[in-house]
Parts: sequence; C-alpha cells; structure tokens
Amino acid sequence: MRSDSRSARIQTLVAAQAVRRGGRVGVMDVCTAAVAALPVGGAGLSAMSRTTASHPLCSTDDISERLEELQLTLGEGPCVDAFTHGSAVLTPDLLTSALQDRWTVFADAALEAGARAVFALPLQMGAISPGVLDLYADVPTVLDAEELADALAFADLATLLLLDARIEETGAPIGGASADRGFEDLGAYRAEIDQATGILTVQLGVGIDEAFVRLRAHAFMQGRRLADVAADVVAHRLRFSSDTEPGPVDEEP
Repeated sequence: MRSDSRSARIQTLVAAQAVRRGGRVGVMDVCTAAVAALPVGGAGLSAMSRTTASHPLCSTDDISERLEELQLTLGEGPCVDAFTHGSAVLTPDLLTSALQDRWTVFADAALEAGARAVFALPLQMGAISPGVLDLYADVPTVLDAEELADALAFADLATLLLLDARIEETGAPIGGASADRGFEDLGAYRAEIDQATGILTVQLGVGIDEAFVRLRAHAFMQGRRLADVAADVVAHRLRFSSDTEPGPVDEEP
C-alpha cells in the first residue's frame, strides 16, 4: 500500500473516533483508533523530553495507563529505549529471557500488570521527538509488515497532533491550529518544520531542541500556525537572531 493511501486511511479512522467522542481530533483518538485497527489490547502515549520531565498524556485502559507510569517511573522499558534511540522497539513476548535481563524491573512489572507484548513507536519529526506511542497485547503478538506500517502511520499522526497541541496549550488561538485546517500531508508538514528548525540552529547557534522551542514560541506569540511560521523561515521571509526579536527579511532593492 502506498504511504499516502495509508496515511489517508489512518486519518479517516482517527477522525471517525473523534466524531464518536464528540470532540476535536486529538492524540486520544489516535490511541483508540490504533487499538481498533491493530491486534493489540490497549495504547498509551507519553510526552517525553531530554530537558524536562516526561509524563503520560493518555491511555485507553488501566493496563496501558499502568505501563506508561511504570516506564517513566522506572526509567526503563521499550518506551524509554524508543525515545532514547529514536527507533521502534518491538517486544512480541516479555517472557523472553533476553528482555528479562534487559529490563530487570519493568518486564516483571509489566507482566504483572497484564501485558505480554509491547510495541513502542517514537513520535518523530526529523530530529524532534516529542514523545512515544505504546501499544500492548495480553498475549504473545507479532505485528506483520502491514500492521507495523499502520502502527507507524498512527505514530506519525500523533506527532502532528501533539506538536499542534503544544502550541494551543500555551494559549494560542484555537482557530489557527489543527481545528480548522483539517489533516494536511504529514510528510510535507514534518519536512518543512524540520527544515525550519535546522535553519534556526544556524541562525541562533543553538541545538535542535532549543531551536524548535524558539520556533514554537514565536508561533504562539504571533498567534500563528507553526507550519506557517516554518514556511516563512524556509522561504527566508523571517529571520531569527540571538539578540533581537524575529523579524521579516528586508527585500533587496
């Protein structure tokens, strides 16, 4: 299946969940739709950062909620590894001896909570990773190629929604974010924001995380969509400086 067709199908499933819930599309709808579409029993999502405290955002049931809390509290598990290494961690059976040795406390605690298989998918936009989507099953489970591709598409959509939600949480006008624009092409959206963030690392002389914070803060202060600010940076219509407020680039005479 082509990636654009897959993305469109996943977006439709998530939007349908939001309609059933009677609210705007959010990461909880991604988790719920993933559970309905994949051979898993539950899903949870945690916001994670290398510089600030990580915390669970949502979960579909008690077991997934417990798994999120366990990993962030213990500092070990597939969720932690997925975030640290930036790649999916697929655990078909927690009873595997190698996993018992790898996660000496989490593996037993997760089994006791009712999980047997756990799949952790990092939320990524280039070098930016705002969190991890976790899926679990109560029996040994292997995701086939199509199921894994779907799981990654759910993670892609969660990334987009989470980044937009971060702007809204700080008070930006809701009308300027995901509520009115609907679903855009995720690949183009991720690429432009990632490109803009990379440009800011050069303009500001800071790391990728700090550059993204500055990009997001400017979008909030101006009441604009993150994607629109990123487009201005990429098109050289907006330039950031370490000692002045971001401003438009003067046109050549």
